[in-house]
Amino acid sequence: MLKTSAKYHLGQIVRHRKHPFRGVIFDVDAMFSNTDEWYNAIPEDSRPMKNQPYYHLLAENEQSFYVAYVSEQNLVADNSGEPVDHPDLDELFGPFEDGLYPLQVQLN
Repeated sequence: MLKTSAKYHLGQIVRHRKHPFRGVIFDVDAMFSNTDEWYNAIPEDSRPMKNQPYYHLLAENEQSFYVAYVSEQNLVADNSGEPVDHPDLDELFGPFEDGLYPLQVQLN
C-alpha cells in the first residue's frame, strides 16, 4: 500500500528513531527515490520499506553536519525547541522561529 501524504513538512525539525542525529527537512520524496546501491547498503534486518515518504534533512550530530535521506518510519518530531546549527540552513530557510524554520526560497 502506497502512503501518499507526508507526516512531516519543510522546515520542521525531526530526530532519527535509532541513530543520534536530528535535522531540518528541506525536501520530501513521496516514496523512495535514491539508488539501489544506497538502499542495499542498509542492513537487511533494518532496511525500511520503499513505499513511504523519504525526507532530505540538513542533519547534525555531535561530530558533524551533513545531508541525510531518511524514511518516515525512522523519524520522530523534535519538540525540544532547540535550533539546528547546520551551516547550510541560511541558504534555504529564514531565522528559527516558534520551533520551525520558515522556507525562504522557491523549491521545485
